[in-house]
Amino acid sequence: MTDNHDRGLQFDLATLIGRRRALSLLGGAGLTLVACAPSTTTATSTTTTGSSTTTTTADGSPLEAIPEETAGPYPGDGSNGPNALTQSGIVRSDIRSSFGSSTRTAEGVQLTIDLTVKKEDGSAFTGAAVYLWHCDINGDYSMYSDRVKDENFLRGVQEADSSGRLKFVSVFPGAYSGRWPHIHFEVYPSLAEATKAGNKITTSQLALPETTCKEVYGTTGYTQSVRNMSRTSLEQDMVFRDGVDEQMATMSGNAQSGYTASLAFAVQG
Repeated sequence: MTDNHDRGLQFDLATLIGRRRALSLLGGAGLTLVACAPSTTTATSTTTTGSSTTTTTADGSPLEAIPEETAGPYPGDGSNGPNALTQSGIVRSDIRSSFGSSTRTAEGVQLTIDLTVKKEDGSAFTGAAVYLWHCDINGDYSMYSDRVKDENFLRGVQEADSSGRLKFVSVFPGAYSGRWPHIHFEVYPSLAEATKAGNKITTSQLALPETTCKEVYGTTGYTQSVRNMSRTSLEQDMVFRDGVDEQMATMSGNAQSGYTASLAFAVQG
């Protein structure tokens, strides 16, 4: 394998500036993570000071947009080589198999990714589209890494329903050298914008909890992930080391029947 994850990630370090700025505005307040269903919308109020506006919930906590993160070197959105977004078949909930000329299915423990997209005022972002992708059991990214360059599995687009909710069925990603286990995603204002690789609202990442990762990596096929994960930590990770509360998934399930990773988050819009 000739891919160098570390080199590509370092190249994208500059994009983390937006995250630092978002966290300085946050003042320690976090988003609510939900296990299986989106939280009910609470009353909000808006306070304007100078040129900044802060939206608050009923208990006075601000609902900040999720931090902007690097898309990494393997987004497949046309910004860095191949573009999966404009391909027929990219809009799907089950992203375990490739579509088009290949039908190979990615191996690993089943993982359902349950997302709820909100606006900063706490209302559901109905009709928002999420493009989601992550590495396979070996830490390889489809469309880029040598072993899976001809595949496009573990990539897909879904549209949020009236409650801002959407789901993907996937497999638990492996851990590769230099990064904490994670999932990438981009949010678009509509399905039409997503499938033409139009103007996205934000790019961010979801972190997976250590306890669940260790459970999964104890199963068949994840041996390499055990070694890679032991060499890093959330405190060392280039993306999550400055705070992960807003991006850490809530988990349910088990390695036998599969897990569900849930995250509710806000974006501008």
